[in-house]
Amino acid sequence: MDPMAWLTLLVCVAILVGALAAVSLDNIVSAVIAAGLTSLFASVSYVILSAPDVAMTEASIGSGLSTAIFLYAINRTRRQEHDPDE
Repeated sequence: MDPMAWLTLLVCVAILVGALAAVSLDNIVSAVIAAGLTSLFASVSYVILSAPDVAMTEASIGSGLSTAIFLYAINRTRRQEHDPDE
């Protein structure tokens, strides 16, 4: 088995581990970060499969923007729970 196949297999296993962690974690912030890492590993797999345009889109929107929006929404909802005046 060539080294590129091993790298592809390793990245796919990392995607599965990250997805299982995102589903099974009790802490919502940790789950969102695990989902973002899963998306980041998916973008690495797209680079390995010679699709750099898809990889850039997945890294910027899937991993970066979505994670930031989720964390912002969690922060806003937690702040409203603690401060009922806002």
